[in-house]
Amino acid sequence: MDRADDAGVKPPALQPQLSRRAFVVGSLAAGFALAVMPVSADTITTDSNGLVADEVKIPVEGGEIPAYRAMPASGGPFPTVLVVHEIFGVHEHIKDICRRLAKLGYFAVAPLLYSREGDVVSMSDVQQIIAKVVAKVPDQQVAADLDATVAWAKSTGKADTTKLGITGFCWGGRQVWLYAAHNPSLKAGVAWYGPLQPAAAAIRPKNPIDLVDQINAPILGLYGGADVGIPLAQIEQMRAALKAAGKPSEIVIYPDTPHGFNADYRPSYKPEAAKDGWKRMQAWFKEHGVA
Repeated sequence: MDRADDAGVKPPALQPQLSRRAFVVGSLAAGFALAVMPVSADTITTDSNGLVADEVKIPVEGGEIPAYRAMPASGGPFPTVLVVHEIFGVHEHIKDICRRLAKLGYFAVAPLLYSREGDVVSMSDVQQIIAKVVAKVPDQQVAADLDATVAWAKSTGKADTTKLGITGFCWGGRQVWLYAAHNPSLKAGVAWYGPLQPAAAAIRPKNPIDLVDQINAPILGLYGGADVGIPLAQIEQMRAALKAAGKPSEIVIYPDTPHGFNADYRPSYKPEAAKDGWKRMQAWFKEHGVA
């Protein structure tokens, strides 16, 4: 895979067939994705008091993509966390995750990584989202857009990209593993229930299990023992592969816990596992230099 030389270099150009893609989403939608309505009574809402929290534009190959950025209103530069969205894009839950991280002193930024493929926030059917948008997003493009996001963050003067972390959820959790094998300057990552062995495709040539030897940073994987989409056997296989490769990563499995257990806006939310995972994420970032 292409690699960035350091956290501040200009990201490499995409292959021609990718750079020609049109940008069909130019700004972030307000509120929650239509497919997850109505939202749960447990939904967490984090205010922006003491923060700068807004939409920004990230220059990427061929144009720009929208992103949500949150950081403390004063001080800096701050340790930097890339937030990689789930299949529902950068909707209100992902924005709230950024604000939660900013309250902890981070420069958190969530780029919309589907900007060329479609507006998932306005789609009401999950299978439509997956088939029409998610299945068309190339891993190479995601890595390049994340590199561009790091470069943009550094250019603001408010982000300390030498203290770079990444976290992601579901689809974004898989990207955490992939990005750890892509960017040698990454300090640490936390993958929340990221698929480990989905079906291979031309635009998704490698899975996390295939890239264990190339992982550059310690990754904390947070998984549900009752996740029907990510079998325990796959999780244990990933855990064994990390151990065999001598990688300082860790996987935590929450028994009897479903997929999406941190999604407080959905019925899958499990407060005890979510709160424990959030504490573990904070400790993991601090332990590995993202603080």
